[in-house]
Amino acid sequence: MTTFTAFTTLADREAAEALSERLEELDPGPYGTGVFEIEDGSGRYEVSGYFLEAPDDVALDLLAISHGAQPFVVSEIPETDWVAHVRRELAPVRAGRFFLYGSHDEDKIPADTIALRIDAAMAFGTGHHGTTSGCLTALDDLANEGHTFHNVADIGCGTAVLAMAAAKLWPKPVLASDIDPVAVETAAANVAVNGLEGRVICIEAAGFGDPRLKEAAPFDLIFANILKGPLVALAPEMGRNCAESGFVILSGILNEQADEVVAAYEAQGFVSHSRKEFGEWTTLAMQRA
Repeated sequence: MTTFTAFTTLADREAAEALSERLEELDPGPYGTGVFEIEDGSGRYEVSGYFLEAPDDVALDLLAISHGAQPFVVSEIPETDWVAHVRRELAPVRAGRFFLYGSHDEDKIPADTIALRIDAAMAFGTGHHGTTSGCLTALDDLANEGHTFHNVADIGCGTAVLAMAAAKLWPKPVLASDIDPVAVETAAANVAVNGLEGRVICIEAAGFGDPRLKEAAPFDLIFANILKGPLVALAPEMGRNCAESGFVILSGILNEQADEVVAAYEAQGFVSHSRKEFGEWTTLAMQRA
């Protein structure tokens, strides 16, 4: 079945959310809409709508003008077997000792790796993005240096790749939280597929706002692979919830944004331990002094 997408951008989150709500009132209406901060440091937001029928171009133009947005770009998407497509495109990824693969590549697992299975149908957060592989590499580096962690949290866990990696290294349960209920469901499915039920606990929460996270704190290792804005906003909470001498591994940071994130965490008593670039993205490991 052919589907249609309509995309625009604008500079204000509130206006973007208002435009997204108005999109839902169109006839024919979208079967889904979304608002996303564009990860290029511009501070702009993308508004998207997904349609089963061709949207009304005139109505889209009027909405864009009334909300101060760029004109909508409408694209026709032919019927595609997306799982088969992703399987073709996503080769296994190695990051330090970790090997991320789909079920179709199970015969390619090297003997000397810690394998984590992320199937194509759950493809976001597979490790192909520089932010995820950067966090896995930082974790591998800390383990190689002789660090061990007994109380780990993954904030904004997505597919729970990072939480599962930590659970494969150390025996204590890892808490993995995300504000998105779909991400939490995906994380739980991945945990089950990898035989880590009871070892990774998936929680729907914003930041550290769940009682289970509050009771478990302070953590000696915290992952946060999100975006620069939320990372800076979370810095005080990270300081309160990270144990003395504990570590945070931070990513979702464009290279030019890294200094701002470092400064925010230094203000909370963290010192830089490592800083590495993976393409256009930076991964930071920082220790609470």
